[in-house]
Amino acid sequence: DKPPWRCFTYDEILLATSCFSPDNLVGKGGYAVVYKGTLSDGQLIAVKKLTKGDSEQHKEGGFLTELGIIGHVTHPNTTPLIGFCVERGLHLVFPFSPHGSLASVLHGTKSKALEWSVRRKIALGTARGLQYLHKVCPRRIIHRDIKASNILLGPDFEPQISDFGLAKWLPEQWTHHTVTPIEGTFGYLAPEYFMHGIVDEKTDIFAYGVLLLELITGRKPIDAMQRNIVVWARPYLESCSIQELVDPALAGAYDSNQLRKLVLVATLCVRQSPLWRPCMSQV
Repeated sequence: DKPPWRCFTYDEILLATSCFSPDNLVGKGGYAVVYKGTLSDGQLIAVKKLTKGDSEQHKEGGFLTELGIIGHVTHPNTTPLIGFCVERGLHLVFPFSPHGSLASVLHGTKSKALEWSVRRKIALGTARGLQYLHKVCPRRIIHRDIKASNILLGPDFEPQISDFGLAKWLPEQWTHHTVTPIEGTFGYLAPEYFMHGIVDEKTDIFAYGVLLLELITGRKPIDAMQRNIVVWARPYLESCSIQELVDPALAGAYDSNQLRKLVLVATLCVRQSPLWRPCMSQV
């Protein structure tokens, strides 16, 4: 059994984050802001303060859904929850990830190039986490917001899938379902999702394919010229010009066989039709 979560007081959260000091702000999204903090015992934490919600009721509904989903999830490649606080707003408390997110390490201006072995480790660990959510979890889950900024990196760069704010339970009987409004991150959205609102496990598979292309190329999903990474990569994928895809920052230091396998998986995952994409157990 999972240990019970700790219910923090607002004063504990305030003390840990130095009164939500701007210096401790480490992340900001459409639904929440995240602050770094230190508990009285010295443990480093990340406090996710929920901000999104048309009404308090809507915000609380989202908070309880996320809490319920995290409660089902226990895997080395998903972020564990330490506790929560419901005084003066809604807060979730997680262990702090010393290396930050994949986005900050891969695209940050100060970071040195990620080695090939680390990129491969992140690709494999994220796949294991998704396989767990889709197939192994007591109730199957679609994440709906797989992206580099939601992949946190542990001390040894082991990836952890975070942010279950948009996650949905998969129905018992296998069937896709339609969701409105369309939420998620542009650049990672599967065509059938942003065009028709259709969501199932293949929505996450498409986003995982985009993530693989990011790891291979070092490019962002949408570049400064608003070009989509899938559209940019497709001619190279179709002509098997694999070397042209590789991040120049790697300076040729990669394993060709591993690269070929990752490129093949990425190609299958970003197929236009969800029917042609593999499921995570095939990945």
